[in-house]
Amino acid sequence: MSRTPACALCGTALTVRPHGGRPARYCSNACRQRALRQRLAREERGRTTTAADSAASTPAPPDAQAPALPRALDSFVGRRQELSALRALVRTSRLVTLTGAGGVGKTRLALELARGRPARTARVDLVELDSLHDGALPAQSVAAALAVGERAGRSAADMLVHAIGDTARLLVLDNCEHLAEPCARLAATLLSHCPRLRILATSREALRVPGETVFRVGELSLPPADADEDPTALLRSDAVRLFVERAASRAPGFTLDRDNARTVAEICRRLDGLTLAIELAARRVGTLPLGDILAGLDDQLSQLSLLTDGSRTGPRRHSELAAAIDWSHRLLEPPEQAVFRRLAVLVGGFDTAAARTVCAGGGIEPRHVLRILCALEAKSLIARLPGDVQPSRFRQLAAIRAYAMDRLLASGELRTTRRRALDWLNGLADGAGDEVFADQARSTLTAERDNLAAVLAGASGHEDAAQPRLVLELARVHYQQEQPSAARPLLAGLLQEPGGPGGALGGAVAALAARVACQQADPVRALRMGERAVEVERARAHPAGLANALDARAAARLCRGEFTAAVADLRACLDVVEALGTPHDTAWCTQHLAWALLQAGEAAEADVLMARCLPVLRAHAPWPRLAAALHTAGAVRLALGRLDSAETLFGEVLRIVPEASSHALYPVEGLALVAAESGDPQRAVRLYEASAQARRRLDTEPEDPWRRRVEQAAARARTRLSAAEWDAAVSGGRRLRADRLVAYALRTGNGGHGTTRSAVTAVDDPSPLTAREFMVAELVAQGLTNRHIAERLGLSPHTVATHLNKVRDKLGLRSRTQIALWVAGRTGSPSARGRA
Repeated sequence: MSRTPACALCGTALTVRPHGGRPARYCSNACRQRALRQRLAREERGRTTTAADSAASTPAPPDAQAPALPRALDSFVGRRQELSALRALVRTSRLVTLTGAGGVGKTRLALELARGRPARTARVDLVELDSLHDGALPAQSVAAALAVGERAGRSAADMLVHAIGDTARLLVLDNCEHLAEPCARLAATLLSHCPRLRILATSREALRVPGETVFRVGELSLPPADADEDPTALLRSDAVRLFVERAASRAPGFTLDRDNARTVAEICRRLDGLTLAIELAARRVGTLPLGDILAGLDDQLSQLSLLTDGSRTGPRRHSELAAAIDWSHRLLEPPEQAVFRRLAVLVGGFDTAAARTVCAGGGIEPRHVLRILCALEAKSLIARLPGDVQPSRFRQLAAIRAYAMDRLLASGELRTTRRRALDWLNGLADGAGDEVFADQARSTLTAERDNLAAVLAGASGHEDAAQPRLVLELARVHYQQEQPSAARPLLAGLLQEPGGPGGALGGAVAALAARVACQQADPVRALRMGERAVEVERARAHPAGLANALDARAAARLCRGEFTAAVADLRACLDVVEALGTPHDTAWCTQHLAWALLQAGEAAEADVLMARCLPVLRAHAPWPRLAAALHTAGAVRLALGRLDSAETLFGEVLRIVPEASSHALYPVEGLALVAAESGDPQRAVRLYEASAQARRRLDTEPEDPWRRRVEQAAARARTRLSAAEWDAAVSGGRRLRADRLVAYALRTGNGGHGTTRSAVTAVDDPSPLTAREFMVAELVAQGLTNRHIAERLGLSPHTVATHLNKVRDKLGLRSRTQIALWVAGRTGSPSARGRA
């Protein structure tokens, strides 16, 4: 049987020439040239090699077959986008370093990329460095992996340069962090002498070699909060898919269903999407119920003991999560270890100011903490929180924080560190000043809610006389975040303090309790707490406290539908606040009185009051207060039949509130009311249905008077539509979400359904801008600076500048005047044209 001729170099089958002739030896000219170079190299070695050299090991020829990469024994889950981005980077950069926390999946991602590379493009060599001791030279390990021997008088690095030469190779250096400096020197040497070499390194910190590209491997994607019971939606999350696949390998037949979906999603969230932690937790499925696994993760001090029993054949550092983190911890300098463990008390994240206050001491100067934070971030032991938050915030992943807490306990510093955290939180509370209506102003401790709760839970009752104040602040944060069930027990404890309701805090506790009861639709308790707050503050003769108490009792009476009594309370409140001489508090109280008057049927007086207070709030109020005031003004104009003005005001609210906030639903409903009154029932139904769907998704309800009015308007609109028109409007409304809903509501785009024109917001074509970009453009047209726009929208000036650059690029406009003219042309706004 004749053999099929093959290329003498690569083994590719050769095509037999039909007319005979000398048979070909190579499949292409490239193989022929490569074989020639190899033959010449062998002849050169034969002329120069001495007998002594022959006795020694010789370098492997550049074309030697690379040892096979270890075959994966389990499936590779997710990370498709990361893998695609990494392939592109390896094509364009000669040194790519994968960084990330221990157990995040750096090695697996690197190996997956290496296995997927076509064999014809380059030889791939894997060098595992985790078994080397600190101070060892990695060049010898790389030489051994490449079968390159040593020669007298020549270093291992020199031999590697000679062996690799100009051949195309991808060298994977796995786990470089404990040998970062020698690995960096070796990489620089090889890359500078081997022009076709590429290096893919994994390390918990960058190698810091010129030309290095750092690719941070983040945690696996987590499921969205609104998909907890939908298995299909949850399986779009890489973290959930990994858990399910690994659990099924341990407990055959395990699947994700509606019964276990919520628990699996929460396990993945508690583990921050950390790959190794999820795999270790999934291994428990065969022996523990899912509920017990979740309960074990709740205890920070015992979490790591649950996440053990990894693969017997895998790296020792991956046999349990504590070993993976300990690997990184041992590489830290003593001051870095001290800051690392002290950060464990800041469970809700931290900025540099918090870290300086909590972690300084014991030989660590506050001025050194920032440098240590940078080192910990570089070594993947803390992570910067995403988003454009100022100042920047960091956090420890839950599993890393559990290890740090274990180290903190062992050091005996837990009590001292918690004491520093309490002092820091008290300092933040002191910085808030004497706010009259503190319950309705964003608390300075909002961003520190989890830290506040954790430190208070760990502190003993007699440890700090200022603790009741911090408990009140925590309850206030829960109230502002619409979590009354969390705020109520905190307030109940304070109401039992010695010295009457709230003890030294006066009527502030009872006033907040009244507002919380309103949130819980408990009007009886709301009025009782409001009465108690007023009684306490009258006895204290504290004007600011009395104003707050009267406002709270008025809120309780509005909750009960006692509008006339609420108006009386708010008139008294306004008299007290005006005497305090604080214009912004006076304006805020005036807005409350206008809202109560509107409910009492006195829209004309309410309109006069809003004209008085709105300019002050526009100039000084943060966006939540301004949004509430604009909504009140819009509702007043709607009641007076001034529909164009009402639409303008509701549109302004929609432009300044965050799209994901429940506050964005009130202006949408206001615009639905305007549409219903304007004779556009289809638009009214679309907006109403979009808002109702969003409220169901966010599990939030508006106040009863407003809810009833919106529902009645939707019912009237339905009577004016045919069955087919109604179905089309409802279906269209349910498809309106996020940017599409905002664009449709503001008439800046068609939202997928076509735009209804009006004199206020006539447009000729869909806007190329997103809703947020259009808001920024409109505020530019009003003459606001980036800083003022940032304050109005609750963003940072940097984010505003980014949006503005996108506006310029999309519209092809360069100046703010041109943008103002463009806005004026779309909205018909004379004010915009005048400012331009």
